[in-house]
Amino acid sequence: MAQSQRLEKTVKGTDLSLAGEALSLDRSGALWLPEHRTLVVSDLHLEKGSAYASRSGQFLPPYDTRETLGQLHEAVQRLDPACVVALGDSFHDARGPERMEPGDRAMVAALQEGRDWVWIAGNHDAAVSEGVGGRYCETVSVGGLTLRHEPLAGAAAGEVAGHLHPCGKVSMRGRSVRRRCFISDGHRLVMPAFGAYAGGLNVRDAAFEPLFPKGFTAYLLGDGRVFAIGKSMLGRD
Repeated sequence: MAQSQRLEKTVKGTDLSLAGEALSLDRSGALWLPEHRTLVVSDLHLEKGSAYASRSGQFLPPYDTRETLGQLHEAVQRLDPACVVALGDSFHDARGPERMEPGDRAMVAALQEGRDWVWIAGNHDAAVSEGVGGRYCETVSVGGLTLRHEPLAGAAAGEVAGHLHPCGKVSMRGRSVRRRCFISDGHRLVMPAFGAYAGGLNVRDAAFEPLFPKGFTAYLLGDGRVFAIGKSMLGRD
């Protein structure tokens, strides 16, 4: 099959099975667990713009939190989860909640209303104090899955993690496309960063090798679709 034909195999959301659990890789970059009505998002990095301004004087447009929450609102409205799990680094630093605008705080409260909301501690926001609703955990078990922030090289099958902000790069006909992506080998899943300012690490980087020693498939986020692409078709930066 030609490369262009393989790339045309796209869907709006890709369904997988991991540790006996049904997963849907949503086009937004969120993970949907339909049997548990649970929505998982990773690396929101809320208030990253204000963190840069307060620490280094580097001023970024201060709208990243509003944009990220708007994307999350769309996914929540569409899927109506009973539970939302934010998979760590939800805030860019421990003081992020203090810097949130009142309107953004109100949006978080509205998203939490009527559903369970879990913040998993990440390396950026492990010391966040209470005050933004929901509850804090180090890890969460959902059926056969273990949800944590940072993937562990020796973890058992069923791990879902974030932290690495995976991105995949595809070159074709003289053009290159680089998109955020899910990455999985059928045993574990690493999620893309959801935050507007989060950035990404190429999946061919050495950081992924101990996690996927036998290869992987990357699921790139396209325009309303998810592209499943094998490792051999992905390029380095």
